[in-house]
Amino acid sequence: MADKLLSLYKLRYSVDILVCRDMNSYVTIYLPKKVIEKLEEKGLDIGEFVIRALTEVAGLDPEETASVRVELAEKSLEEAKEFIAKRDIIQASEKLYKAVEECIKALSEKFRLPQLDIASRRGRWDTWLLGQAATDLSKILKEERISYAWSKAYEIHVWGFHEAKYRIEDVESATPIIEWLVNYIKDILTRTSNTTNSPPESSH
Repeated sequence: MADKLLSLYKLRYSVDILVCRDMNSYVTIYLPKKVIEKLEEKGLDIGEFVIRALTEVAGLDPEETASVRVELAEKSLEEAKEFIAKRDIIQASEKLYKAVEECIKALSEKFRLPQLDIASRRGRWDTWLLGQAATDLSKILKEERISYAWSKAYEIHVWGFHEAKYRIEDVESATPIIEWLVNYIKDILTRTSNTTNSPPESSH
């Protein structure tokens, strides 16, 4: 596969995109303030816009795009663990949420959920779209832990990141289910990469 987008950090007046061939080699791309302001004026999510633009230019199919998103999820999960070790509640909360967000998007790409088309038209994945997708995916895959992982991610996104009310142990308690989700989706993509998009049997 072509170079994969591994991590994206949004700053107030710039966006740094890390693009790499492996975990030890990357290139930083800088987006100027004017570009960011124009995207924000249009109500577009910058991270989602950049990822979608790069995957479209690279000509990645839905399976490959899903794999890219899983890589993003893995990177966010590892960063979350590092922030937990540092007792950085806010950053850990956001990284765990980001991991689940990318997992839901990856499965939406894989199974071509209707929420994917809505997000493409809107230029962003709103939380209500992600919640709908998580519900639908739980039904399709007969796996309730998908919805549960989303609920936990949203919970710490609100109370750990935005409201800053959660303790580090509250945030850390969400790690096992989120790590399960990342591994579960990796397994789905591996097992079905050369088959049809029919859902695999649920694993417990």
